[in-house]
Amino acid sequence: MKKPPSNHDERIAKMTFASVYPHYVTKVEKKDRTQKELHQVIEWLTSYDEKKLQALIKEKVTFETFFKNATLNPNAELIKGVICGYRIEEIETPLTRQVRYLDKLVDELARGRKMEKILRKPKVG
Repeated sequence: MKKPPSNHDERIAKMTFASVYPHYVTKVEKKDRTQKELHQVIEWLTSYDEKKLQALIKEKVTFETFFKNATLNPNAELIKGVICGYRIEEIETPLTRQVRYLDKLVDELARGRKMEKILRKPKVG
């Protein structure tokens, strides 16, 4: 796996959620998924409902602020795999890992994965 450049985490922290959000929408809608499904995935990960999400977009918060104020789903660590060439479970910086969690969920949604698989639940038994 490749190692991120030294300024990688800093760039991600300073990026605004509002600048990336339209790309998420485009990505999922191109694959016949809906903005409502995208919001469901974001709410599962961050606990932000529709109203809060719109406020954060309007305020142009950075990813750093976006995740600092989020209540991360306790099952988020079940999100594993490779996104953008990085293995999620090997990303050391918590914020970068959280952004990649979101990228991975959006990617799975766009790939047509079933919602109950995307919204991870721990295995019982």
